[in-house]
Amino acid sequence: MITELGIQNFKSWKDTGKLQMAPLTGFFGANSSGKTSILQTLLMLKQTVERPPNWSGIIDFGDDNSQVNLGTFEDLIYQHNLNSTLGISFSWKLTETLENMGMKGLDKISFHLNINEVGNSVITVGFSYKVGGNNYQVTSDVNGMCSISIPGLSFSAKSLIRCFGIQSRYTDETKDFSTLQTQFENLFRSIRYLGPLREYPRRHYAWQGKHSPGVGQHGEDMVTALFSGRIQLRSIEEEIPRWLERLDLIHSYRLNPIFYTEKDYEFLVRKYKDGPEVRLTDVGFGVSQVLPVLVLCYYVPEGSILILEQPEAHLHPKVQSELADLLIEVVKNRKLQIILESHSENLIVRLMRRIAEEQISKEDTAFYFCEMKEGTSEIDKLIMDDYGNIENWPENFFGDATGDLIEKTKAEMKRKKEQGL
Repeated sequence: MITELGIQNFKSWKDTGKLQMAPLTGFFGANSSGKTSILQTLLMLKQTVERPPNWSGIIDFGDDNSQVNLGTFEDLIYQHNLNSTLGISFSWKLTETLENMGMKGLDKISFHLNINEVGNSVITVGFSYKVGGNNYQVTSDVNGMCSISIPGLSFSAKSLIRCFGIQSRYTDETKDFSTLQTQFENLFRSIRYLGPLREYPRRHYAWQGKHSPGVGQHGEDMVTALFSGRIQLRSIEEEIPRWLERLDLIHSYRLNPIFYTEKDYEFLVRKYKDGPEVRLTDVGFGVSQVLPVLVLCYYVPEGSILILEQPEAHLHPKVQSELADLLIEVVKNRKLQIILESHSENLIVRLMRRIAEEQISKEDTAFYFCEMKEGTSEIDKLIMDDYGNIENWPENFFGDATGDLIEKTKAEMKRKKEQGL
């Protein structure tokens, strides 16, 4: 689980400061306030980790086929200032201690990354791991040479492989470093991402016996995950129908093989008990938009990290509230970490209520409000008390509903006065 995150000079962020992350972490705020950019730093590192072994880059800013496409260093650096340093820092908690490194009882790793561009698109990198009181540092120069410092040893070599690791041929000297790199890779491979624009439902779905690590960036692999979940005996077949019924969206569903093909299926649903079966394309759009969220929450292995953008998109306010209960359930029962970006007042109000009802503790949540001031993103942590009250509720957090009601009342009184009522 990621426990802290800090970003410097990334897009509209000069400096986020140190953000405390919780099992359920939410970023709220107006459009273009920098919420998504925070998530993009993690996705950038994830796609760097997942590049094939023969990839020769240092960090993957992405392309049209990536989960995130950030363009060039100049595109993403704060105010496009090429003299600035991109910085990303985070800490994460392991599920097991690093006893093989002689660090019994230590289960937290901190990582810091600095990236610069030095003319002609040459990227230089400095990164470090910290475990307890031990530091492991690497700094590269424009020629690709690295200064490597680990406890009790410093040396230089042309061994940088990516922005988080060095070549493993120095096995004896750097075995601890290799362990840390592996933990870094495991962390980012545990992340699953679902974007804000889910795929439009199809009349037919094809499954060729393949398995998927998630539901895809746009939910395009949702049916593949459903089939995979069946085969791997996960609880997905019980949980998804239960939640669809609780959300009052549909009563049940089934994947029906099309008899004249070998690989195609219809996604059939019943809106209510004993009702007719219809295709997913013929029911409300919200069903197809929330299904990938539900499937992802119950398909991924326990302990995974989910990054969700606007999970409430296209959902009725009541369903948005119920969605908060889904997130609480999988955080508690499946040990998932949820990092979300949302515009939903209904979702956060339900979360506040559940804290008051002690269904989730305030320590297991962290909510942030982002806003743009003079071209720079700023962030405040929402201070929550034990009863779910936000003590520093931002002005116009979700618009100005009270102000609208006041102005509506004024307009009503003015009209009645003009009409002599």
